[in-house]
Amino acid sequence: MQVRPLRAWVLALVLLTACGTPPHKEIDQAQGAIDAARAAGADRLATEEFNAAVTSLKLANDAVVQRDYRLALNHALESREHAQNAARLAAETHGRLRGDVERSLAEVTALIAQANGRLTTAERIRVARRVVTGARQSLAAANRDVQKAGAAVQAQDFTAAQALLSGAKQQILQVITRLDAAMRGQNTRRR
Repeated sequence: MQVRPLRAWVLALVLLTACGTPPHKEIDQAQGAIDAARAAGADRLATEEFNAAVTSLKLANDAVVQRDYRLALNHALESREHAQNAARLAAETHGRLRGDVERSLAEVTALIAQANGRLTTAERIRVARRVVTGARQSLAAANRDVQKAGAAVQAQDFTAAQALLSGAKQQILQVITRLDAAMRGQNTRRR
């Protein structure tokens, strides 16, 4: 009869010992996963999952303060999982954005070549000087935006690069439209 209470006491002691220490290792792993996710850009590219990781880590630390180590362990593990998911999502988004920017850059480069060809034709058929000058200035501004986009790509800021390329594309399309209209008007006057 003495053995059963002793077993129960030993079992309770083991459980208390197992649940009696803060999960420092798991909290440190969660913090490391959050740091890695931040380095991968998850704070910008996978904000929802990243914020969930940060919140779970805070809850784990709060649970440690309240000495609820089981809850702290659960939150720490949850935080690490959210951080790993955020890093994965950030990497996927980063790759997609890079591809989008590369396609936009190729498209804008082709449009610049097309606009320069139209500009040469407009000069050859003697389109009004103000139209040609305005087109040159707009193309120069678009070229500056493309150069800034290239610098943004080098800095791995694909969102800024995409915005710059989108603006440059609109400028170039407007130049082409204005030059085409001016050249059509020039051709009808010659007839």
